[in-house]
Amino acid sequence: MKMIVSGGGTGGHIYPALALVEALQRQDAGAQVLYVGSKRGLEKNIVPEKGIAFRELKIQGFKRKLFSLYNFETVYLFLKSVQAAKRIIKQFHPDVVVGTGGYVSGAVLYAAAKMGIPTVIHEQNSVVGWTNKFLSRYVDKIAIAFDEARSQFPEDKVIFTGNPRAQQVAEIKSNFQWSELGLQNDLPTVLVFGGSQGALKLNESMVAAIPKFNHRDYQVVFVTGENRYDGVMESLKKIPINDNVKVVPYISNMPEVLPKVDLIVGRAGATSLAEITADGIPSILIPSPYVTADHQTKNAMSLVNQHAALLETEAELSAPTLLKKIDHLMNNPQERQTMAANARKLGVADAADQLLDVCREAIRQHQG
Repeated sequence: MKMIVSGGGTGGHIYPALALVEALQRQDAGAQVLYVGSKRGLEKNIVPEKGIAFRELKIQGFKRKLFSLYNFETVYLFLKSVQAAKRIIKQFHPDVVVGTGGYVSGAVLYAAAKMGIPTVIHEQNSVVGWTNKFLSRYVDKIAIAFDEARSQFPEDKVIFTGNPRAQQVAEIKSNFQWSELGLQNDLPTVLVFGGSQGALKLNESMVAAIPKFNHRDYQVVFVTGENRYDGVMESLKKIPINDNVKVVPYISNMPEVLPKVDLIVGRAGATSLAEITADGIPSILIPSPYVTADHQTKNAMSLVNQHAALLETEAELSAPTLLKKIDHLMNNPQERQTMAANARKLGVADAADQLLDVCREAIRQHQG
């Protein structure tokens, strides 16, 4: 199969695309893949490091102020990118073009659809992004990771696959041990992680709670985010940190660490939830209030409603409220076990393979 994949801007769009590519290459040793991303997105650095052919487009997203010079430039760049994407597609001659979100995929998938190439988009969130809403009228198939997204698309095109990242994570064989971080391997461990950039209020709550965590019979790994680490350590300068608490700026091998985690506290981004459900980890979810359409809260509720997670809003977050929820779950292994089983039920172990099947169905539909 020859496939063009496009998605970018954030890891939430990039990592599902990479998981799909990995699944395709595993199934078909002769597969050819081209990734089309933007000059500004994280994909420009991440994708080539994976040994995947990469082409870039100069494109940008809209701003909320509709009538502005920036948005007029955005429209111009979009139209120019559509033409550039058509040239790329003609040169590569793909069997299918797949978009995983981000404004760059809008130009690529629109171009492919207009050229009569089989097209598939994947929506990772429970609330559909602007790009995928726009593309939904043109593409052949729409794959979703949350059933809540189904009603936001043309019904006859939608297929539930889950998030390809879940399959990628579930297949990882981990040899990680907590001793690598200077902790004990046989103690229950909670991981607190506010994303790669860290989460300010979560960090502040954790700093205030550490004197209490020092005296618990479980371990705490507090990931501050690289840019916030120095500030956190400055705040902790006069606070003792016991051997059961570890404060780190970042964990580079997170997929290997997660299977060893007994409870995770963090945001409710689509990729994070795919990883949590793949490994069956109980969680306390603190949705970011700074995302479009509050979609992280809606993502989180898909787990909360199935008793796979607890919800803590940013507005209510504090050291006492966080400590109370963590203590409750860490002191109740049976409840954690039930939540873990419920989380695992929500994971889709073959999500990447299912998305590949959707791609093949789109191809057959065109051959048809």
